[in-house]
Amino acid sequence: MRWDNLSDHPAAATADPALFGADAVVTRTFDTPEFRDITFHEVRARSIVNRVPGASRMPFEWTVNPYRGCSHACVYCFARKTHSYLDLDTGLGFDSQIVVKVNAPELVRRRLASPSWHGAHIAMGTNVDCYQRAEGRYRLMPGIISALRDHANPFSILTKGTLILRDLPLLVEAAEVTEVGISVSVGFTDHELWRTVEPGTPAPERRLDVVRRLAEHGIGCSVLMAPVIPFLGDRPDQLRATVRAIADAGADSVTPLVLHLRPGAREWFTTWLHRHHPQLVGRYERMYAGGSYAPTWYQRRITRQVHELADEFGIGPARRGAARRIAPPRPEREEPAPTQLTLM
Repeated sequence: MRWDNLSDHPAAATADPALFGADAVVTRTFDTPEFRDITFHEVRARSIVNRVPGASRMPFEWTVNPYRGCSHACVYCFARKTHSYLDLDTGLGFDSQIVVKVNAPELVRRRLASPSWHGAHIAMGTNVDCYQRAEGRYRLMPGIISALRDHANPFSILTKGTLILRDLPLLVEAAEVTEVGISVSVGFTDHELWRTVEPGTPAPERRLDVVRRLAEHGIGCSVLMAPVIPFLGDRPDQLRATVRAIADAGADSVTPLVLHLRPGAREWFTTWLHRHHPQLVGRYERMYAGGSYAPTWYQRRITRQVHELADEFGIGPARRGAARRIAPPRPEREEPAPTQLTLM
């Protein structure tokens, strides 16, 4: 396993100092049902607030990722490739070898207090889920959110986890002083598909319960309808059922995202496809022959269908650049400057 000379991006590995050294790694296993067959590598990171590369398609500049690897075990996860930077397996290893940056809260607080930090928006859950199962044990997010709240620093969270509800009081407090955006990822409501393609995640209806609970507490929540999986989750009746469920949960908006298969994820997803849907292998080879993304015509078709359904059920797509305020600022406090909070 390679810990030294580690960077978030392989091209920078030789230029940037290591994010942590081998002498700072403690490996643990826990004999409990929820963590069976999972190994945790506890590290003391040297940095945690990371700049997104300029070539990225993401509409934000800074991220915080307290974990590497994810027990959600989504077969399509684009972040699988990042495990190869540690010489870890991008298949089962990504699902079961979890790197935990145990000092993440103190690093966030230190960075936000630095004179060089100017309060830029920070996105979380954009690589692996910060509310995956490990968070139930390590409890890194309360410290991170508290630091963001104390510095009135805008942030957003994207998650498939229901554990975010544990931190609901902190989110409400943060929303009183800064812009907070929350999105829940629900690509489909088909249970058979969910059990095989996202085996470690809460069921889709439980994730939509998160949207509902947030709305009950005055917290607006968007849904990233991702991924829409070609030939398995894209029938008109499937799209209709999913958008209807999202609307019923009280989501502010829904934004579809078609499956993309980057290196690392592509190989693992193809292995899964051969095992569960061998008749579709040829169709996928043709659809993704041009690279990691489905053809533009297909993406546009799915986007149009979902937006039409959203209009029918009374919700709309997320407006790029629009901040999702959870609560209006208190009158006696100065209103923060508007900040882009969209996640995708």
